[in-house]
Amino acid sequence: ERMAKAKRRAAAPRSKAYRDGPAVRRKWLGKAYVDKAFRDADAFTIDLQHYVTEHAWGASWARGVLPLRTRSIMNLAMISALNRPHELEIHLRAALRNGITKREIKEIFIHVATYCGAPAALDSFRIAKKILAEKPARLQEK
Repeated sequence: ERMAKAKRRAAAPRSKAYRDGPAVRRKWLGKAYVDKAFRDADAFTIDLQHYVTEHAWGASWARGVLPLRTRSIMNLAMISALNRPHELEIHLRAALRNGITKREIKEIFIHVATYCGAPAALDSFRIAKKILAEKPARLQEK
């Protein structure tokens, strides 16, 4: 019954930000990732998926004022500063897939070290090395 209620909420009319969110989220993170996030959601987590889709992806990323590339660079810096390794991995993969280079990632994290401290940058470099090892070199050195 709880899942049925969650699905009914999912089918309710949504704001423009919510309607815009899925396309940007899928473009940046990949269709498979986003579809899995919704498929894996349960009655406890489905509202969070709707919230993130509407507020992060629709009301922020989809605004159109800043290019997605700029938003990605900002995200890498902010998530690094906040020391959120799981989200950093997700956004690093997306950044590489969408054209951010290894060299740019290095500069972002050096900037983080300057303004947020060495511990945040050290953790971010560790995570980046792990993610970069997954990617072909041709995607890293543009």
